[in-house]
Amino acid sequence: MSKDETGVRQFTVGADDDGIRLDRWFKRHLEDVSFNIVSRWARTGQLRVDGARAQPGDRVTAGQVIRVPPAEAPTPAARAKPQRAPLSDDQVTFMREMVIHKDAAALVLNKPPGLATQGGTKTHDHVDGLLDALQFEAEGRPKLVHRLDKDTSGALLLARSARAAAYFAKSFSGRTARKVYWALVVGVPDIADGVIDLPIGKQPGTGGEKMHVDESENGQPARSRYRVIERAGNRAAWVELQPYTGRTHQLRVHMAAIGHPIVGDGKYGGQEAFLTGGISRKMHLHARRIRIDHPDGGKLDVTAPLPGHIAESLSTLGFEEAQGDALPFDDGPTPPTREQQKARARAHAKTVRKERRGERRSRGKAR
Repeated sequence: MSKDETGVRQFTVGADDDGIRLDRWFKRHLEDVSFNIVSRWARTGQLRVDGARAQPGDRVTAGQVIRVPPAEAPTPAARAKPQRAPLSDDQVTFMREMVIHKDAAALVLNKPPGLATQGGTKTHDHVDGLLDALQFEAEGRPKLVHRLDKDTSGALLLARSARAAAYFAKSFSGRTARKVYWALVVGVPDIADGVIDLPIGKQPGTGGEKMHVDESENGQPARSRYRVIERAGNRAAWVELQPYTGRTHQLRVHMAAIGHPIVGDGKYGGQEAFLTGGISRKMHLHARRIRIDHPDGGKLDVTAPLPGHIAESLSTLGFEEAQGDALPFDDGPTPPTREQQKARARAHAKTVRKERRGERRSRGKAR
């Protein structure tokens, strides 16, 4: 940044900000400048990119120079941003011991069960609150790009720059990222390799804390694939799970819905979700592997070791980890092309028009 005698500042757009909206740039780099101020600067011609007048919605490219007017004094109503307390040596060690992959763009953690990904009501210990421990040589702390349930263990991806975060977020929203889970479930599914296609919504009366299969208009589409790796008689099965969509608690709700709740998941399986014979009562759901396109080319493909209680349960039931890793990788359904998406939209619109014509005819006959 440079500043002249009048206080006007000049910023050069970095590679991590290539292609983002100008208002988003301000949110990243000048948090004290509100959207209203940016809009006013744009209206009065004070905001410029490479010398030309700019609007908040314009996209900037690496190397461009943004002219920013002098800083304005904060209003009395402006709240001071809360400062994070410095981490203890134990907290730093705790977080760094989770790291199972590290490169210039990404970190992958093996999150233990019982640690929340983000904070919430009565949740004070969480990954997001400890990310300062994982800055290493980067300019800023890493960023979460997806979540795992508190009691689910395994591979959790972090982005080490704004550019990487945007790239990974696009992969998740475009359904090109692949996450493979291992779970121990009660009983054995009749079909050894299947897809569960059941919409999911918030269960009324739970304050959004619990989900359920919701086939009304409020339910959101949800698809999961499962494959039975091995079975322990009719008592339990070790399954591989892959969510094709990303709904809250999706795998847990889907497995309970087909009568095979995840072992230890009392929230969705009730008392039937717990096995006797020395099997832990903790959740037996583990994000075993994550595979995603890397911002710098190629694939990021990381496998997370099992937590102690799941490894012990598999051993108790006579299962060997190598059996699960031997399954061929499932790349999931092929995302529809833009042409296919347009064709589906046209077909849907046509169906809606026919239904509306039918409704108008019905009303005419009723008269």
